[in-house]
Amino acid sequence: MKKKVLGKTGITMTEITLGALTMGPLQAKLSTTEAKKVILAALDKGINSIDTAEMYGMDEPIKAALSEYRGEVILASKSTATSYSEMEKSVLGALSGLGRDYLDIFYLHAAKVTPEVFEERSGAFQCLLDYKSKGVIRAVGIATHVVPVVEKAAKIEEIDVVFPLINVKGVGIVGGSAADMVRAIKLVSESGKGLVAMKSLAGGNLLREIKTAFSFVRNIEGITSVAVGMSHVDEVEVNVRLFEDEDIMESDLERLRSTKELFVARFCTGCGTCVQACPNEALTVKEGQVIVEKNKCILCGYCNPTCPEFALRLI
Repeated sequence: MKKKVLGKTGITMTEITLGALTMGPLQAKLSTTEAKKVILAALDKGINSIDTAEMYGMDEPIKAALSEYRGEVILASKSTATSYSEMEKSVLGALSGLGRDYLDIFYLHAAKVTPEVFEERSGAFQCLLDYKSKGVIRAVGIATHVVPVVEKAAKIEEIDVVFPLINVKGVGIVGGSAADMVRAIKLVSESGKGLVAMKSLAGGNLLREIKTAFSFVRNIEGITSVAVGMSHVDEVEVNVRLFEDEDIMESDLERLRSTKELFVARFCTGCGTCVQACPNEALTVKEGQVIVEKNKCILCGYCNPTCPEFALRLI
């Protein structure tokens, strides 16, 4: 597994990062035992980096896996906290929950915000900087889907790492296209900051174009690692082989696809946009939430890119 240094942080990461979101209560709802199995499979395959967040609810299985693994693991977490006290609680909670006395990266969790996020959450940002000065956090960053926020982050000296949403179709990008985000990423790279990419498969929507999707993001200048959500050991194996540029048979990709289900995240607003897009009448809205009739769903993915909330996932 290829490794690169993340900007000027001195942190060396594998080209693929295990994304914890898909295993947790927001998506696959794996048990601690099931999630630990996936995490250990990723680490045993050479992945040395895990990305999580306060809202993912994944501290317990990550801690359980790390208790059985003796190699170096780069851990990143994030919080939507807005004040100093809230962020301090988040940082201390992550340290305790993950069983660590330091974290490699801690992000402002700012998926859909304006460039004023740094001023609006200045207390939370200052808290991260203070904990970095104490040696508790090695690098401070921002995780976002928004092009103008990435552009602004490139100009902020205290930001060490930027974690932007980027995929070949531009699904989920706010404030611009895929090309706009690539240009913003270039600004970040030129500033010397580290870059980790998210949503390269657009929440699972690009699984049938997985080779093209991964290749697009891997070849963006400045990207050190690509965070990929995985909730099955088969996914770990196939993704690692893809990142090691091994030949992949169609049957290998079918192993990955066969494990997928359409999942509706709890932050779905029930707007019904996906219902109109579904060609199989597999989706309905009941009590403000989209319901999937699994016997009708053929996992075509047509609904996924239409969701304005990015609440649909093939996992």
